[in-house]
Amino acid sequence: MDLNYSPSYEQFRQEVSSFLKASADKQPKGAGLKSQALKNWQKTLIEHGYAARTIPKKYGGFGAEPDILKSRIIAEEFAKAQANPGMGGQGISMLVPTLLEVGTEEQKQQFIAPTLHGEMLWCQGYSEPGAGSDLASLRTSAVLDGDEWVVNGQKIWTSTAQIADWIFCLVRTDPKAPKHQGISFLLFDMKSPGIEIRPLVDMTGDANFNEVFFTDVRVPKGQIVGAPGEGWRVANSILKFERGSLGDPNATLHRLAALFDIMKHETIGGERLMDKAAFRDRAMRIQGRVMALQHNELRLLSAKINGDDDVRLAAMLAKLQGTELRHDLEGLAIDVLGELGLAYGDNPYLNGTWQYYYMYFLGLIIGGGTSQIQKNIISERALGMPKEPKFAEGAAT
Repeated sequence: MDLNYSPSYEQFRQEVSSFLKASADKQPKGAGLKSQALKNWQKTLIEHGYAARTIPKKYGGFGAEPDILKSRIIAEEFAKAQANPGMGGQGISMLVPTLLEVGTEEQKQQFIAPTLHGEMLWCQGYSEPGAGSDLASLRTSAVLDGDEWVVNGQKIWTSTAQIADWIFCLVRTDPKAPKHQGISFLLFDMKSPGIEIRPLVDMTGDANFNEVFFTDVRVPKGQIVGAPGEGWRVANSILKFERGSLGDPNATLHRLAALFDIMKHETIGGERLMDKAAFRDRAMRIQGRVMALQHNELRLLSAKINGDDDVRLAAMLAKLQGTELRHDLEGLAIDVLGELGLAYGDNPYLNGTWQYYYMYFLGLIIGGGTSQIQKNIISERALGMPKEPKFAEGAAT
């Protein structure tokens, strides 16, 4: 097996590398999602085909044909240069591919381009206080009143709600239907009257999550993806993209390159950390897991291009292994930093982001479906193992 790239791909790699060198001073550092500098950078990346690469031009993307090797080269070169990969988030990584699959042409035209270019930021209204792992038990309601849905209820653990422009939200539109069949998928403006946002501070020290309350929020009838009652089908489509985004191997590769850079330059007793067996062995184990995650992503991309849906196990593994891998990688970096590993925030190494993401990815091991839930799903749906027995309500166990 020849694993070398052909001359045309090596030429493409050189093009990406040259672009990154020429634009090094244009990349925003530490810019928030509302930053104009980040929006400008995102526009530049799309124009060159390094973001939104395969999304059609008519929807604001670059419009290239799918090519898994070019996608891999872009990821590798951006990680090597520790370059800003552009905008992400729930709108770009989750809603956009879902609309491309199941949205109407009007919805694609209205939402995809402004989302890709950072003009429309999104949050996800899924979990509720009584509906987390059992999401289908959600109770937030939407009742049709003429040409509008009237939404009432509460969501929790809503990431980026405090800065989001719009929300994609699961609501119950038919309380008499079986719980998986009475759910619909609505899109609506976060500035709509009747929405209250309460920040929730997590263990990073920031309010990355929020409680969101809806009181008689009126949503135009047409802002529904799929038909009424098809929300669970749409939700399952979006969840596969969520799992992939939470365990993104490209972001992990970027962090691995930064970790190696520290290990190559920092010393203990005059010896580089990379040359110390205890640290090097841990780093090699992490590197092997990153490579496995990258190859799993190639498998998923290849299956998508070839119309192969029989990759359920590979898709589910991405979230499970990706979040646990990032937590371990950030933890290794903290150990490598020694006493500086205790410094949170005011830190010369990426301003304390190692400590921040160590805590953040501990949360993501829980969020988006806990690792325990993911293992159950993998065993039952992908490996065909028997489900756990369910006992009748009130029966002795």
